[in-house]
Amino acid sequence: MIPKILTIAGSDSSGGAGIQADLKTFQEYGTFGFSTITSFVTMDADENWSHTVTSLSTDLVDKQLKTVYAGAPLQALKTGMLGELDTIRLARKYIDMYNQKNIVVDPVMACKGTSELLQPENVALMKELLLPVATITTPNLIEAGILSGLGELATIDDMKQAASRILELGPKNVVIKGGKRLNTDKAIDLFYDGDAFLLLENEKFETDYNHGAGCTFAAAITAGLGNGLSVKDSVLLAKKFVAAAIKNGLEINPFLGHVWHGAYNQAELRLKKEKN
Repeated sequence: MIPKILTIAGSDSSGGAGIQADLKTFQEYGTFGFSTITSFVTMDADENWSHTVTSLSTDLVDKQLKTVYAGAPLQALKTGMLGELDTIRLARKYIDMYNQKNIVVDPVMACKGTSELLQPENVALMKELLLPVATITTPNLIEAGILSGLGELATIDDMKQAASRILELGPKNVVIKGGKRLNTDKAIDLFYDGDAFLLLENEKFETDYNHGAGCTFAAAITAGLGNGLSVKDSVLLAKKFVAAAIKNGLEINPFLGHVWHGAYNQAELRLKKEKN
């Protein structure tokens, strides 16, 4: 059976993050991806790539979820940019209604390329309704600082303290993405299951073509869980998957470059093999 995976997130019109990143990653993991779009993120090339986020009505989000779950059960679920308070409530409603397992909460609080964070009430509701049912949550440094109440995180010790506090909010596991913001020689993420901390280290690639890395990492964990891997093994494989995606990132336009979701499986060679 091919695992069925759902992402509830925003649509990135540039194709690198959000719903687009999730579905591409699900496909690379051999899973069948479903999507529920919560908002559309557009960028204006005439305004220095300024971002606009347009939320969909809760009614339309509900109709999408009803469509997806007509063929329930699903093997895993990822949440990304949810935005509206009612959308957060709706996500929890369907999680409870269908006793959804393998839930990955990527607590997206802002679009890359904008400093606009979610309103405090959105973060509070996410903490109240989604983190307690999460199998794992995947905040970056900024998001982890907000969720933990610690503010700016600058060291691995800060990350450990934040992970401990976030776990107290209810998720069974936490992985904090250090990314390029952490001042280290390696690209370091921190995994915590409540018993032990595990540092995930990889070469830090000096590239600006990393748009979509966070979404891709969380989506890869989701697909790993959907395939029956343990949480730890899903995280370890996702780390390798996204490292390859970043290393092989490509320029999309004069404003940004994306990770290449097909890099780990060398997807670009598939048709070439058929032609030969």
